[in-house]
Amino acid sequence: MVFNTDGKESTLRRRKPEVETQPALFVTEAGREADKKLDQHTTYEFGGPWGVVAIMTGFPILMYYLWICLWFYDGKVVLPDSIDDIKPFLWRMWGHVAKDAYPNAYAWKVYSGNFFFQLFIAWILPGYQQEGLPVPSLNYKTLNYNCNALYCLYTTLVTAAALHYYNIFRLTEIIDNYGHLMTVSMFYGFGVSLITYLWAIFTNSQIRMSGNFFYDYFMGAMLNPRLGSIDLKMWAEVRIPWVIVFFLSVSGACKQYETLGYVTPNMAFMILATGFYINACAKGEECIPQTWDMFHEKWGFMVIFWNFSGVPFSYVYSVVYMASHDPSKYQFSTAGYVFIYTVLCTAYYIWDTAMAQKSHFKMETQGITKFRKTFPQLPGCHVKNPKFIQTAHGNRLLVSGWWAYSRKPNYVADWTMSLTWGAIIGTATIIPYFYSMFFIVVLLHRCTRDFERCSQKYGKDWERYCEIVKYKYIPYVY
Repeated sequence: MVFNTDGKESTLRRRKPEVETQPALFVTEAGREADKKLDQHTTYEFGGPWGVVAIMTGFPILMYYLWICLWFYDGKVVLPDSIDDIKPFLWRMWGHVAKDAYPNAYAWKVYSGNFFFQLFIAWILPGYQQEGLPVPSLNYKTLNYNCNALYCLYTTLVTAAALHYYNIFRLTEIIDNYGHLMTVSMFYGFGVSLITYLWAIFTNSQIRMSGNFFYDYFMGAMLNPRLGSIDLKMWAEVRIPWVIVFFLSVSGACKQYETLGYVTPNMAFMILATGFYINACAKGEECIPQTWDMFHEKWGFMVIFWNFSGVPFSYVYSVVYMASHDPSKYQFSTAGYVFIYTVLCTAYYIWDTAMAQKSHFKMETQGITKFRKTFPQLPGCHVKNPKFIQTAHGNRLLVSGWWAYSRKPNYVADWTMSLTWGAIIGTATIIPYFYSMFFIVVLLHRCTRDFERCSQKYGKDWERYCEIVKYKYIPYVY
């Protein structure tokens, strides 16, 4: 049965008290049993132990390779000329890594400085207090989150501007040390993953373990690691990757200004695009505790390495290319610029409001009716009197707003934005499109996992939901 809360008399309205007589956080016995099964390791994902070892080995190598092609070979995808050239080719690749991606003192100082600065200001600055969803593994206890990312962002911007202005730390140097910083980020990704895994074992706080070290190291052992008032999983998702991504774009612009005397519309686009993203994460941080990442995903290599290294050093290849190449190679017409800026802004609007609609709906099921107001609060970010399916589990499935047309409208919009991050350099090189190509694989795999989990959790209610919201991604298409 689909319910709404618009107050109109109808057959659905007369059945509504059956829902209202239950507490907002009520979970049925059937729901508890389903959650218990979901909190157990039953099957391997990502190809099991061998698959995750391949990912942990192959992805860093791929990151180095794409960076080398972009920085040293004019964006061309280089390959050995022949079988006899394989060994010399590999030595050339290694030479670039050893010389231009060595983890030098500058890279350790800058990456570590940002890492611990973000940790420090997250600890001392005030924030908006947000209650998360009830966690089954904690007997449905809800955790509190200190959402101060917005204050931290402003503090970071002011600090960086002052350091640059007084020549203490020049932002231009970030893009020049891209390879060195990338290597240090990998050390952090592997190291923090190991420390977190060992801490979970030492404190007996592991969950959903398979018994295989490599697989559990990859998937993670802890669900909600905390350092005082800081939820490390949420902190790492917002404060590290998007701060680096944004400042790489700013560094690219500074580099252009120093060498060309101006900043191209293409580079300005990347500052806007990355600025959209970091501001959205900061101003809507209270929505993150309502997401699957916080509620279900463990904090392991898959998430940690991705946040510390994968996102910041594989999403902005277009910035790396523009900072080292003549603008004539990627210039657009005025109409072209209008088009790509419009696509970005439209996709951002859908992504931002779709995320807000779902998060606000989840908050309302917990009895939270007053929402944080930060800039910019876009029209349509909250659905009044939303329609939903009341499940036997006890949860509610939203079928209003953007979520009436697609099961994953936020993913479609998010991927569209990723496509523009590569398209801003046109056809100069294919490498900046890596983000969107890789991202769509990640999203499709993530959706498969999510839909399977929902099917197990909600059973026939999920089937009813799929009948009402027919399209997985693009309305009337697929």
